[in-house]
Amino acid sequence: MTLDWLDILTTILGLIYIWLEYRAHIALWVIGIIMPALDVILYWQHGLYGDAGMACYYTLAALYGLYVWKFVRTRKKKEPLPIVHMPYSRYLPCAACFFVAWGAVYVVLITWTDSTVPVLDSFTNALSFVGMWALARKYVEQWLFWMVVDVVCTILYIQKGIPFKACLYGIYVVIAVAGYIKWNKEAKRVKR
Repeated sequence: MTLDWLDILTTILGLIYIWLEYRAHIALWVIGIIMPALDVILYWQHGLYGDAGMACYYTLAALYGLYVWKFVRTRKKKEPLPIVHMPYSRYLPCAACFFVAWGAVYVVLITWTDSTVPVLDSFTNALSFVGMWALARKYVEQWLFWMVVDVVCTILYIQKGIPFKACLYGIYVVIAVAGYIKWNKEAKRVKR
C-alpha cells in the first residue's frame, strides 16, 4: 500500500474542521469548502462514487452554512442563530428526505457506477444530507447523525484502503459524542 498525500492532507483538514465544529466556530465553513473539494478526487480514485458526489454537496452546503451562520439572525434580537434542539416537527420531513435520498443515490450508484458498496455508500450520503442541513441550522441532533455516518465511514474507508481517512472518521466518532454533550449543554442555556 502506498502513501496517498491527498488522504493525509484531507485528514489534516478534517481534524481542523471537526475542532472548529466542536467549538461552533464559523471558520469551520471555510475548511468545509476546501476539504470536500479535494475529497472529490480522493474518493473517485478509490471507487467511492457516492462519497465523491457527497463531497460536491458538502462544498455547496458549506457555502450555505457560511451564509446562514454569518447572515441569518433570530427574529427577536437580530443575533446569530443559537444552538438549539431540532423541533419535533422537523423529524418526519428529515426522515422522508433521508429515505428518498438513500434510494436515489443507491439507484445512481448501481445504474451508472461500478460501486462495490452501493448500499452503505448511499446510506452515508443520505444521512450526511440531513446532517449538513442540521449543522447549518445549529441543531444539537446533527451530532447524532454524524455519529452514525462516522462509524459507517470508518468501516468503509478501512475496507477501501484509505487508512488516514478511516482514522479521521474514527476520531470523528469520539468528537461527535463530545460535541453532542457540549452542544446539548449550550442548547439548555438558550431561552426560546
